Amino acid sequence: MAGRNNYSNGIRLYMETNQLVDKIWRFCDTLRDDGVTYGDYLEQITYLLFLKMADEYSSGKESKNYNIPKGCEWSILKKYDVSVISYEYQNILDALANTGGMIKKIFTNAQNKISDAKKLKKLIEFIDEESWVSESTDVKGDIYEALLQKNAENSGAGQYFTPRSVIKTMVECVCPRLDQTIADPSCGTGGFFLGALEYIHKTNKNISLKDADNLKFRTFHGWEIVDETARLCLMNLFLHGIGDLINTPEIEVVDSLKEEPQKKFNIVLANPPFGKSSSDIPTNDIKKTEKDSHYYYRSDFWTTTSNKQLSFLQHIVSMLDNNGIAAVVLPDNVLFEGGAGEVIRKELLEKVNLHTILRLPTGIFYANGVKANVLFFQKGSKTQEIWYYDYRTNVNRTLKKKPLRFEDLEEFISLYLASNRKETWSEYNPDGRWRKFSVNEIISREKINLDIFWLKDENYIDLNNLPEPEEIIDKIYQDLESVLRSIQTIKDSLLERTD
Repeated sequence: MAGRNNYSNGIRLYMETNQLVDKIWRFCDTLRDDGVTYGDYLEQITYLLFLKMADEYSSGKESKNYNIPKGCEWSILKKYDVSVISYEYQNILDALANTGGMIKKIFTNAQNKISDAKKLKKLIEFIDEESWVSESTDVKGDIYEALLQKNAENSGAGQYFTPRSVIKTMVECVCPRLDQTIADPSCGTGGFFLGALEYIHKTNKNISLKDADNLKFRTFHGWEIVDETARLCLMNLFLHGIGDLINTPEIEVVDSLKEEPQKKFNIVLANPPFGKSSSDIPTNDIKKTEKDSHYYYRSDFWTTTSNKQLSFLQHIVSMLDNNGIAAVVLPDNVLFEGGAGEVIRKELLEKVNLHTILRLPTGIFYANGVKANVLFFQKGSKTQEIWYYDYRTNVNRTLKKKPLRFEDLEEFISLYLASNRKETWSEYNPDGRWRKFSVNEIISREKINLDIFWLKDENYIDLNNLPEPEEIIDKIYQDLESVLRSIQTIKDSLLERTD
């Protein structure tokens, strides 16, 4: 009976959360005519939520002072008349930006993007209707995470939004412990941190006060180059119980590639931004930095490259402590690109144990045409063999109709975690998705190419079972995007050789 009640309560909370998310998001549509983007809207919600929750905490049973400057309190903001609210709201944002701690990080460069004073007033009243502190951390966090996903779906922000099923899979394989430090050099809105946090809570039912404090303030370390995204990350973490309205976890608003890691970490989880850098290129050649200001020196790097993913891969290896482990989402070109790519793959096999590669299906990212993989490696020993799990060949996934679910990758997780790994592929079972290759087989391939497939592609045209026209168009679009990306990669590689 208790199980049935828990299930019913879970369904009820899920429905209530979705209803509140839809309600908040529908209000955004009323602002679209005024030129307010989805990202702008989410920012304003972040500012207002922070002030509302600080007000609720300060007036609650366990009253806390969050050092909100005088005149900036929620109780004052919500009382302003429509005729002055826009002006006063911007004054409040400016004052908050000049404070310290969590407040400064949330409000740095904050601007009121809602020009219609009546709509701003209505949004403030709308947020004031809800009691945010009384909600459980899970519910508050779920609401904000859902808003972040809505933003990813409806704007250009989705290209770096890692599917939560992929995050959960990576975390389940890495198995973070309560006493470990976890870093992400391109943390976005904090998805990997929340995935790790959920796993830690799931596997540690009784957490001491000391460990809880450590988890809240010292476990997670992130870098995010964009102010707006960093503040979304901080609020997302706070709503999930990480940091408080005074102190924050270490989220630095800088380009993490610009300097060698000052700390080493037990775990790195990341999905670095895809693309090329036209300026600010890291190099291990100090003479380049003396001749050209576009280059900056990284003595710990193995080679020079403008490819962001290859730069992040080198950086992540440097971030790991001895025996540190990493799980990183990287596009196909990292596996086969020549020039700097070949140099980096050679060094990677020497410097870490690159033991597993998960090949992800297409159609799971908001940016069309992305073909990606998860590389799992550990520092402290060389690569002896690489295990591949091909979940791309003959797998059809789309964002809405056939999304990638965590359950789809449970077989991979089981095979990954097995103490005595055994291939599911063999000459007698050529359809097995789990196969290993020795490092000698890898090195003997041209350019140390890690882009390996063995399954027969069954993507032939069956006239009796054609997909829906929308699916066909999506597939063509993804293939075209992939071709264009490959051409750009070849072009960039040729340009690098002429440097």
